[in-house]
Amino acid sequence: MDNKDMQVLQKIYERISSVLEYCKDCSSLSDFEEDSMRVDASVFNLMQIGELAKTSLTDDFKANIKTIPWKQIYGMRNRIVHGYDDVDMNIVWDTIKTDLPELKDEIKKYLR
Repeated sequence: MDNKDMQVLQKIYERISSVLEYCKDCSSLSDFEEDSMRVDASVFNLMQIGELAKTSLTDDFKANIKTIPWKQIYGMRNRIVHGYDDVDMNIVWDTIKTDLPELKDEIKKYLR
């Protein structure tokens, strides 16, 4: 694996870790939405994760890692960037609580 790809993967891992840290004390969507800075920081990091995955990782690298849902990651980024006012916070919350921990674990396998 290319060293640049591994550096980008590390950045994605760090952004995931940041979002999970921001939301560690949230037990529900309403807890999450109570703090607009937490929401903004989390959504920004989700956007950055998508951007890094889309433009900074090589196509060969992504083609070799089929266990990561690259298209869904880009889709989240596109939804945030092109329609922030219409972003469904239920989807964001579900992504944070369900998908990000799984994605973090999967990425960790490749960073070892």
